Amino acid sequence: MDHIYLLVSGLSLTELILGGALLFFFLLQVLFYLLVYNSPYRHHKKQQSASLQDDELPPISVIIPSKNNSEELAKNLPYIMEQDYPNFEVVVVNSGSTDETDMVLKAAALKYPHLYHTYVPDEAESVNEKKLALTIGIKAAKHEHLLFTEAYCKPCTPNWIREHGNAFAQNMDIILGFSRLTIGKKAGMRGFIRYDNFMHHIKFLSMALLKKPYMGIGRNLAYRKELFFRHKGFSSILHIDGGEDDLYINRIAPGVRTGVVLSPESMTEAHGIDSFFTWRSLKSKYLYTKQYYRGVAPRILSMESFTRYAFYLLFTSAVVMGLITGSLLLTGTALLLFLLRYGMQLWVINRASKLVDNTRYHINLLLYDLFHPFNNFRFRRYANKRTRYRR
Repeated sequence: MDHIYLLVSGLSLTELILGGALLFFFLLQVLFYLLVYNSPYRHHKKQQSASLQDDELPPISVIIPSKNNSEELAKNLPYIMEQDYPNFEVVVVNSGSTDETDMVLKAAALKYPHLYHTYVPDEAESVNEKKLALTIGIKAAKHEHLLFTEAYCKPCTPNWIREHGNAFAQNMDIILGFSRLTIGKKAGMRGFIRYDNFMHHIKFLSMALLKKPYMGIGRNLAYRKELFFRHKGFSSILHIDGGEDDLYINRIAPGVRTGVVLSPESMTEAHGIDSFFTWRSLKSKYLYTKQYYRGVAPRILSMESFTRYAFYLLFTSAVVMGLITGSLLLTGTALLLFLLRYGMQLWVINRASKLVDNTRYHINLLLYDLFHPFNNFRFRRYANKRTRYRR
């Protein structure tokens, strides 16, 4: 004990402040990872599989907006139409497609009587075309419980609708799910794209599990029709380009019973990510609408990002100062805290990834962690420029 006291007393005031600040941000990072990002794994361990009888499950309408997605629809519709669920319909809204979408839908309707397809009028406003397509689909739906996905997505299993039906049967008003990305082998930065998609989901699913839902993704999203009409549809976000899934959930989720489905059976898989630029287009729309999010959850996640990079900065500063001043205590403490944080991060992230993405992270996690904010900044600038050009 006397030896430790002598080592600490030998530190300068600057070294003590730097070491204390590093320890403070280390503890904050531990809290964020264990309390927030570990939520999906805790939820999975506590979750009991609900094996409800068919007559206990509510009827569900699956709604799919589609614009020039004839090839994707031809591939993915059978996976949706042939789901193992007692009472469901599928509503596809053809949003001004100029390809063979109409022919694909008419042919599918002959095979599947529970498929209904409609269209968006030609005179629809282009900025809100997708919102209008969804509104038409919701109004056309026969059932109260609505499940949404995209034409370029397919369910990972035949029990996709059943998992959401189980959640609806537990009196949930909104249900958020995970959507994987299938990335072409020739696409650049495949590992980072998968990591970004994984972390994006883990953040909003974790906050929903902590009773702070703030967004959802239209590739795997469900809510009640009554909730849509109670909030007058998309009227609150009509002035914003996009946001028909994430921003809309941000507006209607506060005070509403929101559930999360995380089983392998509940997931969807998005195809068509064949290049870095295709992913940028998909990713940037969420970065654009992110500036309009309300509530405490986005602020909590922003605070996590701030504490993360404050920790990295302080760690680098402490190591450099320790080497300059010859302080083994400061250098050793900084390295120990860095390794402890990195080990904890690996443990939490890999456990969550095993549930949904089945990707194993190692040293690449550190590289992705550092690159993430710079990539988001570039994409946000791209999204803002693209939106101004459209206007």
